[in-house]
Amino acid sequence: MEQTPILKIDKVSKSFGPVQALRSVDFDLLPGEIHAIAGENGAGKSTLMNIIDGILQPDEGRIFFRGEAVEIASPAVAQRLGIGFVHQEIALCPDVSVAENICMGATATSRSLLMDYKDIDTRARAALRELSDISPAALVRDLSISQQQLVEIAKALTLDCQVLILDEPTAALTEKEAQILFGIMRRLADRGISIIYISHRMVEIFENCDRVSVFRDGQYITTRDVADITPSDVVAAMVGRVIDTLYPDKQAAHERSDEVILEIRDLTEAARFRNVSFDLRRGEILGLAGLIGAGRSEIARGICRLEGKVTGEVRLNGKPIDIRHYRDSIDQGIVYLSEDRKGDGVFLDMSIASNIAALAVEQVATRLGIVDDSREADQAVRLGQSLGLKCGHIRQPASALSGGNQQKVAIAKMLSVGPKVIFLDEPTRGVDVGAKAEIHRILRDLARQGVGIFVISSELPELIGLCDRVLVLREGEISGEVTGDAMTEENIMYLASIEQEREQTA
Repeated sequence: MEQTPILKIDKVSKSFGPVQALRSVDFDLLPGEIHAIAGENGAGKSTLMNIIDGILQPDEGRIFFRGEAVEIASPAVAQRLGIGFVHQEIALCPDVSVAENICMGATATSRSLLMDYKDIDTRARAALRELSDISPAALVRDLSISQQQLVEIAKALTLDCQVLILDEPTAALTEKEAQILFGIMRRLADRGISIIYISHRMVEIFENCDRVSVFRDGQYITTRDVADITPSDVVAAMVGRVIDTLYPDKQAAHERSDEVILEIRDLTEAARFRNVSFDLRRGEILGLAGLIGAGRSEIARGICRLEGKVTGEVRLNGKPIDIRHYRDSIDQGIVYLSEDRKGDGVFLDMSIASNIAALAVEQVATRLGIVDDSREADQAVRLGQSLGLKCGHIRQPASALSGGNQQKVAIAKMLSVGPKVIFLDEPTRGVDVGAKAEIHRILRDLARQGVGIFVISSELPELIGLCDRVLVLREGEISGEVTGDAMTEENIMYLASIEQEREQTA
């Protein structure tokens, strides 16, 4: 017997000025199913989810919930219907505790004049129990991006949802944390809760979802059972073309260099990482893997002196260098791309051209220190073209770009200083499969030009497919290195989570 959808979208359209974000879109969600939505950035996925959650209103079309036509005028109305939304971008209050963030919805609707902190703490602990050991008393601003994402998920789980929307929920999670989330998703589905799962990761869709719907250029393309379609079919439907490979060829034997461009010796910073030593060779892509909290981002940020009191030796091209501030790092040709693209990677309200010039404004300024608009524009056009940046005009704000193109702007900003070494933290987080392939190609092209590339990623397939070598970090120390045929997910996870435990019990 055919099931009645709990949620049905009927011929919904939405425009933003001359831009048609959705064109007569249809979609239905069945009770107790995990339904994936796939599509490139700009395909209309987020616009549709914002309409379902009441953040946006459709220009045309109807929404049915449990068989009845509804108008979802606001997120509060969506929540009353039983719709919960975990956004890709973190939307927590940084200056209050984890517990207060998790219970904020219930607190806002409470008629009590005083907050019951004991009750809030108890409820927060219950929500976090299956996800993480994060303290409910911790301030959100002190958490890493990955920990904040877990708090967002815990917050949604406290709501009495009938429909739960998860937008790229694993983008900042390690494999272990993602597997915990997948188990929770399946238990929720078994209880009859319906889940809309948005992801660019084909392996997650095919291992955890029942159906997948594909969107392209604001239009609905197809819905299929995952058992009846292949990842290649989904990707082809998403992009309207076949992507031959997600990863470019690695270094050939004749391309490998023994020349060490960056040497790190005994890098230490309080309790976060200890005695970290490694070499980065000219023209190679070196990866860094590890579980959440292992210290991956902290090491890169410490080398560039973006945070922490770091000791140890840094040598560039064989010579010791003294880096006291990030400006010193930039001047030496060592740059860092943050995992928090919208927080630290690009200035959303500034133009594309101004973003690209931000690290070295003096290069596009006159002798009087005033920015020369023509020079700034020429630089942006040149670097943007080299990266395949897609935009209407280099004077438009960065906020108008897709995630993949925002990331290209961030990379162009680093290239503006002619870097020798680039640290990239989660370089393809939250970008679609087509943009991922382009970014991977860009990084390999830079490596072939002699730049040393250091990639931190929570996606093991990305590290394995992109990098020439992978270092593995465990609890602030490098536990090993994998290369060649030994570069497998099993070996990386072994080094990240098991090896030292066995040594301690031996």
